Amino acid sequence: MENSTQESHLRSDNSVTYESAYTVYAMALSSTPSSTNINHQRIALGSFLEDYTNRVDIISFDPETLSFKTHPQLAFDHPYPPTKLMFQPNRKSASSSSSCSDLLASSGDFLRLWEVRESSIEPVTVLNNSKTSEFCAPLTSFDWNDVEPRRIGTSSIDTTCTIWDIEKCVVETQLIAHDKEVYDIAWGEARVFASVSADGSVRIFDLRDKEHSTIIYESPQPDTPLLRLAWNKQDLKYMATIQMDSNKVVILDIRSPTTPVAELERHHASVNAIAWAPQSGKHICSAGDDTQALIWELPTVAGPNGIDPLCVYSAGYEINQLQWSAAQPDWIAIAFSNKMQLLKV
Repeated sequence: MENSTQESHLRSDNSVTYESAYTVYAMALSSTPSSTNINHQRIALGSFLEDYTNRVDIISFDPETLSFKTHPQLAFDHPYPPTKLMFQPNRKSASSSSSCSDLLASSGDFLRLWEVRESSIEPVTVLNNSKTSEFCAPLTSFDWNDVEPRRIGTSSIDTTCTIWDIEKCVVETQLIAHDKEVYDIAWGEARVFASVSADGSVRIFDLRDKEHSTIIYESPQPDTPLLRLAWNKQDLKYMATIQMDSNKVVILDIRSPTTPVAELERHHASVNAIAWAPQSGKHICSAGDDTQALIWELPTVAGPNGIDPLCVYSAGYEINQLQWSAAQPDWIAIAFSNKMQLLKV
């Protein structure tokens, strides 16, 4: 990442495009190298079809040749469009005997786990927290705990957050987190997570004290939903959130509740996705309906006219999804229409 204070535009020759047969929404980048080539990275792409049967495709990216490879044997049907896909984090310490496989999680009607092998996909388990029915309220999102990877937290439209122990396939705890639908969840530490909701609040929970939660931010307009939440893993004091139909990215310091430390306001339409840089505590990327992906460098103190982005990229189409690669931090993935694009930063 160049430390330039000048706004710059990412060149088109710094992007690589994959075209899917379907509209792309959910997207995940693996932290485990491919078994056949250590430089290749697996990418999971979920379709967005108004149909019960949707698809997840696994492709791989070669940063040396700037090319994608499809793996038809690794594509599989998924009930409903997956609301999120995520590979198991922190697999770098995995033994060589197991590193050829990846664990992939997906959310939608249930939380599902899949084992991605070299030439096949095997469903591992379907986790349903409903005690009274084979159905449960749809899951809006989830996050995989990168400190204790046996834990996954899910958020649901039924106002709850559920913490799963995926090794035992049991619910560790379920919390009524908000007054309305919970739209996103993010882990900070091993036992600490935060969530955002249609009730317009950001709340932090500690599993060691399940009776209480801390509201650290509320939408300025009452009951304006907060849609996404990203916790800065390089500096846990900071998190970012976005409001429905807003062009702002709100940066929060958990030491100073209620008042944002910065508001990034250079998008020209609604922001849809945010991701902190995996290797830097002061860089964040945002993307939205204005077709732009913006990379920001957060200063110690914002100037009177706000903060300008460090880099600007225009996709030419409304961007609905964004992921910053932890395994290859020079690359950011965006999704729009039926395309997934990797941007070199």
